[in-house]
Amino acid sequence: MTAGANATTMNSAMNTAANNAAKGAVSSIQGGLQSFLTRLSSQQKIGLMLTVSSLVALLAAGWMWTQGPDYKVLFSNVSDGDGGAIIASLQQMNVPYKFAEGGGAILVPSSQVHDTRLKLASQGLPRGGLVGFELMENQKFGTSQFLEQVNFQRALEGELARSVQALAAVDSARVHLAIPKQSVFMREQQKPSASVLVNLYPGRTLDPQQVNAIVHLVSSSVPNLHVKNVTVVDQQGDLLTRIDESNPNTGLDPAQLKYLHALEQSYIKRIEAILIPIVGQENVRAQVAAEVDFAHSEQTSETYRPNQDPAGSTIRSQQSSESTNVGTQNEGGVPGALSNQPPVPATAPVTTPPAPPGATASPSRAPSSTRKDATINYEVDKTIQHVRKPVGGIKRLSVAVVVNHRRVVDENGVVSAKPLSEVEKSQITDLVKEAVGFSRERGDTLNVVNSHFTGVEREAAPELPLWKQPEVVELAQQIGKTLLIGGLILYLVLGVLRPSLKRISQPEPPLLAEPRNDDQDVQPVPALKPAAQPSEYEQRLTLARQLAKKEPKLVANVVKQWVAGHE
Repeated sequence: MTAGANATTMNSAMNTAANNAAKGAVSSIQGGLQSFLTRLSSQQKIGLMLTVSSLVALLAAGWMWTQGPDYKVLFSNVSDGDGGAIIASLQQMNVPYKFAEGGGAILVPSSQVHDTRLKLASQGLPRGGLVGFELMENQKFGTSQFLEQVNFQRALEGELARSVQALAAVDSARVHLAIPKQSVFMREQQKPSASVLVNLYPGRTLDPQQVNAIVHLVSSSVPNLHVKNVTVVDQQGDLLTRIDESNPNTGLDPAQLKYLHALEQSYIKRIEAILIPIVGQENVRAQVAAEVDFAHSEQTSETYRPNQDPAGSTIRSQQSSESTNVGTQNEGGVPGALSNQPPVPATAPVTTPPAPPGATASPSRAPSSTRKDATINYEVDKTIQHVRKPVGGIKRLSVAVVVNHRRVVDENGVVSAKPLSEVEKSQITDLVKEAVGFSRERGDTLNVVNSHFTGVEREAAPELPLWKQPEVVELAQQIGKTLLIGGLILYLVLGVLRPSLKRISQPEPPLLAEPRNDDQDVQPVPALKPAAQPSEYEQRLTLARQLAKKEPKLVANVVKQWVAGHE
């Protein structure tokens, strides 16, 4: 127990001595630095301070340059009012910002762009210089009906302008509404009208479909506003709406042109799809010109045909009548000499046949006449046909196909081009006819030509060299930036700070003493060399010697333990 305690005491004493030695070394360094500074003159101290401060400033600037955030555009082309409101909101959110493009764009760190936009959108920023229905929220007490109507019209114009600005090609828009006062008399009713001024982005245009969309958007938002009463003008003063609104079918319809182009491309793809497996990928070219009927036509016909079989026909109506006239034997005739002549002599015996039993004898039989009429009406065959021809029907197709010569490789490996045979051309022609639905009655034409292509084989595009790839360029920029900062710091340390320290640390030359009367020169006092710092082993040896002088018994016990351990 005594030996262990002595060893622990020995170790603690050595640690204490080491700490004291370290403190002494620090104290000696501080003393050396103080002595170094005391030897410097005022100009040397100022130069040293300027050199160290410049180095620290350059290091801080380089670190801030490498660690600074990458700014991106938050909003551009904002009005002064919106810009001020946005800046105030950014200051409240503690978001750093700066201006670019002459103050027309506000930049924020790229990592906060989307978050900041969402937060500003929740506040209704930017407003774009337009007021919408939020104008109706700040109505004052006692506002007249005329002022309410004006505010409502302003709000409606602002909302329509915002809707038009939502289009990708529109930078800004203004909407003017002319809404007449309603009247109870129908003859005095006036229809409202609207004018839209759109400011497009540079290089952007609006096709007729988009213009019609704007027109219908405005027309559908205002009661009783007809499409004809909406005018759209761009920033160049060009009228975008069609002038002849009474006949909207005049001119070429973009939808019809698009359908025609898609139809022709469909036929071209059919031809290439069926010929490419036969002649190769780059050995066929096809073009199709389609004549399409876009006319709207309807036909109604009513046909009457005679009945072929009266027995099987359907009777529509039937009417029959019969009449009998019974008269008496009266003298008659034309008054005159002929009627007064005596009767001619009888040519037959004047005998009367005996009457049947039970019959009464009549002196004479009266004359009678009978008439029968019959009318039959049969149903007539009637056919009513209503035909409506579909729009976009194909009237005629013109197909042109060019096929490259066949590539032939002989036994020596020489490549040559050989024309197709007539049989092969006939097969290709038949395939194309079946692919496009060729109809001679419709007037379709087809022309297949076999010719040699020039420049069919394309050279492989050279790969982008490694030093031109965007990733490598960006990495090189980052490495170059880091090397530039490191080189600048190294130059300042080795080229500026180190020579300055050397010049400062050099001792001043001793002043020559004035000559004595005995003509003896005063010898300069040699400068003392700084004492060499003792090594760690020497420091420990010195500490052990001091400990042996102060505690001889403790050292003796330690030595005894060492000797007993080796036995």
